Amino acid sequence: MNAHENEIEAGGVLRRRLGLSRRKFLAATTGIAAAATLGGAGPLSPLTAAGANGTLVPPAKRGIILYTVRDAISRDPLTTGLPSGFREVFAELARIGYKQVEFAGYRQHANAEGGANLETVEGARLLRRWLDEYGLEAEGNHGFIPGSWPFSSVDLDRFKTHLEIANILGLGHMGTGGDPTGSAYKADWDVAADKWNSLGAIASAAGVKLYTHNHDSAYGFLLDSGPLDAAGRPTRASGVRKLEHFLSITDHDHVYLEMDIFWAHVAQFKHRTYTAPDGSTQTDIFDPLAVVQAQPIRFPLFHAKDGKYNPATANGYDMVPFGAGDIDYARFFSEMGAKGYHNPMYEQDNAPGGATEPGRSLQYADVSYANLAALRG
Repeated sequence: MNAHENEIEAGGVLRRRLGLSRRKFLAATTGIAAAATLGGAGPLSPLTAAGANGTLVPPAKRGIILYTVRDAISRDPLTTGLPSGFREVFAELARIGYKQVEFAGYRQHANAEGGANLETVEGARLLRRWLDEYGLEAEGNHGFIPGSWPFSSVDLDRFKTHLEIANILGLGHMGTGGDPTGSAYKADWDVAADKWNSLGAIASAAGVKLYTHNHDSAYGFLLDSGPLDAAGRPTRASGVRKLEHFLSITDHDHVYLEMDIFWAHVAQFKHRTYTAPDGSTQTDIFDPLAVVQAQPIRFPLFHAKDGKYNPATANGYDMVPFGAGDIDYARFFSEMGAKGYHNPMYEQDNAPGGATEPGRSLQYADVSYANLAALRG
């Protein structure tokens, strides 16, 4: 059997295991083979495996953030035969082939083994046993970051407990699912940088890299110049993006980032113009790849979330299983630098299918793993 026949057979086995028709399976994986070429405001180029030569995401680096399968983790095991709770979901992810997971908190259904809340030292020890049982490695968590600054003693103690949990789980990284601040103003990003520098130093002392996960607004333009408004705040931009500023004033050794590649491409679509200090409108197209190439070590984690280009929507993309979209992951992973350093986590916010398709998120995890493994460049 030649390589092409092997691929066909493997696809058939996967399709039958998922219980998908050939039509549905091909629809979910169409992005691997071909995508419509887009121009103008579209993505840089379609993902393609044709003529590729090297595996871009080696087996040990194929990961998933558990937010993608949150419905399965929170499912009541007494009411379904589908995988439910952390342990059963770990078993299923390991069967699919994943080697890494990123937590999105430590809660599950109360009827799952271990109970509802595993955000404790004892809960972390239980989770670690299950991770080891199924050969999984935990890379990060979207957990607790103190809201107050300066920190309250209660918040600081809770943060340190999360670092203890991270060490038990073997996490190399700990972070948050949100931006350092939702503000558009330079002064607020300066305060956020001070806060993150302080937290990052504490995390580094515990052997953990602290990271912030960013959505599209963090790649918008910083309001840092021009006439002031009634509250004394700047109303115009010099052309510096919020996250660029944050990167420039945070400590390279203590503060890291997790780029959500989907939302970075949404930023490429949405945040294209700004009002300069002189009142003119300036255009600057965001390049997610260039940001990573400039400081690849600052990005130990990625969310590998795919999108189908759709300029009729506010974000410009519809979320789809990995490999079914138009984001050029082959180019991104080939050219980002620091090969072998990064940890891409498949994520799909809309993977859960609800009551009508209760198994969908794990089905998408299966399809997306196959497409992640198939990336060549």
